[in-house]
Amino acid sequence: MDQIVFLGTANAIPAIGRENTHLLIRHEHEAILVDCAANPIVHLQRGGVNLEQIHHLILTHFHPDHVSGAPLFLMDLWLLGRTKPLYIYGLEHTLTRLQAMMDLYDWRSWPGFFPLEYRIIPEVEGAALLEMNGLEIISSPVKHLLPTIGIRITFTDIHKTVVYSSDTEPYEAVVRLAKKADVLIHESAGHSIGHSSARQAGEVAQKAGVKSLYLIHYPANVTKEELIREARSVFGGSVFVCEDFMGIDLTKGD
Repeated sequence: MDQIVFLGTANAIPAIGRENTHLLIRHEHEAILVDCAANPIVHLQRGGVNLEQIHHLILTHFHPDHVSGAPLFLMDLWLLGRTKPLYIYGLEHTLTRLQAMMDLYDWRSWPGFFPLEYRIIPEVEGAALLEMNGLEIISSPVKHLLPTIGIRITFTDIHKTVVYSSDTEPYEAVVRLAKKADVLIHESAGHSIGHSSARQAGEVAQKAGVKSLYLIHYPANVTKEELIREARSVFGGSVFVCEDFMGIDLTKGD
């Protein structure tokens, strides 16, 4: 199974039926969590994910709507009896703050807590983030209000590539990261500092020459029709609006 599952698709303000943006990469018997909003255990269970398959957590940046669920997620895994290590990836800016947040909870005093392995990612374009059989993930810095990464996921066995922009303004590094990708998942929170509109996401998709654009991290007061219309005005490929628990099965195409 090579799949992307959207566990949440909202911008910083969640809505009924839409949680803050976080997603899951599924590959064979692995499930990789990207960002950790609210209480991901509930959404993971609803999505039918075996928590024992999650060995890796990627954090794109240290804003509350992307990391606030991390302490609760880790505590819940511990309470459920986890003993295997969890590998957490992110920029130094992100991981040092996550560690400080966990220290406030005095997590080292929790008896039998499973090992946490922090993996700092260099803040450079094309940084190697994670590689396993049939899957490669690299990251590049994007343009947000604080240090943030986007990621490029390559399913090498089926020759499919998915790029996730995370929170960003239109940025040439994102265009390079997304070059010729099968799928670009791009935020569409609106035209503002540190963010992009659906039209701007479409412009990035067009420049990068991707096949399909999936709009995510969008506000509740904008209709899907508006988002699609904006993006299609500048992008000639397929456009979709992400919904919570929607999935992309890369083995079947778009």
